[in-house]
Amino acid sequence: MSTFLIRTLTPSGESGPTLRYDNQTSALTDLKTGEPVVKSFAAIRPECQDFATSRDNPATKVSPRVLKISLGLSCNYECEYCSQRFVPRAAETNPSEVQSFLNGLDDWVTVPPERIEFWGGEPFVYIKTLRPLANALRTKYPSAGFSVITNGSLLNPEINHWLDEMGFSVGISHDGPGQHVRGPDPLADPEKRAAILDLYQRLAPKGRMSFNAMLNRANISRAAIQQFFTELTQDPDVMIAEGAFVDAYDPGGLSLSLAPDEFHAFRRTAFHEIRQGKADRVSGARDRVASFINSIRLQRPASSVAQKCGMDRSDALAVDLRGNVLTCQNVSAQAMAPNAESHRIGHVGDLASVALRTATHWSKRSDCPKCPVLHICKGACMFLEGPLWEASCNNAYSDALPIFAAGIEFLAGLVPIYIEGDLPDDRKDIFGLTHTGTKAPTRAARPFPIPVVAA
Repeated sequence: MSTFLIRTLTPSGESGPTLRYDNQTSALTDLKTGEPVVKSFAAIRPECQDFATSRDNPATKVSPRVLKISLGLSCNYECEYCSQRFVPRAAETNPSEVQSFLNGLDDWVTVPPERIEFWGGEPFVYIKTLRPLANALRTKYPSAGFSVITNGSLLNPEINHWLDEMGFSVGISHDGPGQHVRGPDPLADPEKRAAILDLYQRLAPKGRMSFNAMLNRANISRAAIQQFFTELTQDPDVMIAEGAFVDAYDPGGLSLSLAPDEFHAFRRTAFHEIRQGKADRVSGARDRVASFINSIRLQRPASSVAQKCGMDRSDALAVDLRGNVLTCQNVSAQAMAPNAESHRIGHVGDLASVALRTATHWSKRSDCPKCPVLHICKGACMFLEGPLWEASCNNAYSDALPIFAAGIEFLAGLVPIYIEGDLPDDRKDIFGLTHTGTKAPTRAARPFPIPVVAA
């Protein structure tokens, strides 16, 4: 079942009309009248995806539009919920491998990539490899976008100048006020702090730098994260990338996942901050609200929804310098996926034989196709299974519900509070404002607390 009835409140806190939402067609209508809530622009809706990967029907790979190069998984920090923390390491990359990697590029990169991403571990642990590799790739692909994500602890004025000259976009992984939960804080070291701010001053005016923060049960406020980086940079337009709730890749991520008795409090906090404009520079809120609104306006079919990370696409390729093709940049050629398949899914020397057997597209999972927040969540991590998948799914659901509610309120002027449909009971009550028994749910005595937003 993909159709849901959405019980709502008006802005004044009174019971509002019930809406019908179909996650397969993105149709949002008034249940009583059958009329669409918003004018549709379905004539320009996106095309359907042409493939849904699974172990039995694996995706293949072609010349990459997005090329992700893994330099290795070594890092000078050890963070609590790092997705690479317990991944078996392959033999370390070294500068002597750069030239052989470059020599073979023309055999499998037949069209210049649009974007090249350089990944660690901590990428600047590999600076002696990264420099010659990036320099050569910039010469070969002058129009490609370059990006790197770093913890920022190894930056210095020389590296900053090089990153600027090379046209890199840089993301600094830092959780703002919750960094102490994640791991070491480079901003606590005056020299490292100065280097990070120097890079910010170089790149931010060009739109090429962000701080990449994640939410967890000890760091739930996007408003607090946004305020932290605003004060750090003294820039009211500071960009904060990511900003979603962590996936539970390992026991560390599992321990920082939401407990059932925390779901409603988190959702209320997230919803208030979105409505009050206190998370308007956090892409995990702003961009996903806009995307969900557009899915309804364009009547985007579920079949057009790509996997969250995009690594199921045939033209998204993660490789190491030995030419091994990987599930994604967060694993190694030595690692096994939870489904017991190797994360080494092939080699660039035989790209036609690469087969993504480690991943499960959302459409192949039992619950995703009948989930009301499908267009927002997009299937969470495509290779997780078992208890880690279940925890990640719960995190992603609670993370997506405030986005869902904010998008519908923007379009209909109504606050969703309860979802009727083929869902577990603990997923129906959005904010904990209703109660259920043998009868239909009723609104709690107190109205939904509509905050006053200053002009």
